[in-house]
Amino acid sequence: MTDNELTQLSTRVGERLLARHASVTTAESCTGGWIAKVLTDIAGSSAWFQRGFVTYSNDAKQQMIGVMEASLTQFGAVSEQVVQEMAQGALREAGAQYAISVSGIAGPDGGSDEKPVGTVWFGFASASGEVLTLVQRFRGDREAVRRQATAWALQTLHDHFLKN
Repeated sequence: MTDNELTQLSTRVGERLLARHASVTTAESCTGGWIAKVLTDIAGSSAWFQRGFVTYSNDAKQQMIGVMEASLTQFGAVSEQVVQEMAQGALREAGAQYAISVSGIAGPDGGSDEKPVGTVWFGFASASGEVLTLVQRFRGDREAVRRQATAWALQTLHDHFLKN
């Protein structure tokens, strides 16, 4: 997805949030704040985006958004359990109506047979209590994996939570 396409997608997300009088927050690990960046590239985004959390380390995940140490130890940072806790923690800490979380292995190192490079877990939470966790495997170099993860997260938020 090109920068222009990311801008168009972010604009659509912002329009949907604005129409709902809602806001979104992010809890990002492997994307390093890229989702928050493309959202805040949109003029007027402060009406629907107030804060995001870049929780790259396990300590940051625990301290900033309340991920449990036991979850990190048992399942690892790149796991369904952790992205669920990240999304719910970000939602709680930001007071937003929607949250996106992402944790993955962008590469070029760090992969394993169970979690190869390109594995990215996503968490979504809403103030109404809905939680969605999904995993994707992306191909390409570090930037390609991160760009695809950013686009996929925004598209999923738009299509699953904001479309209707």
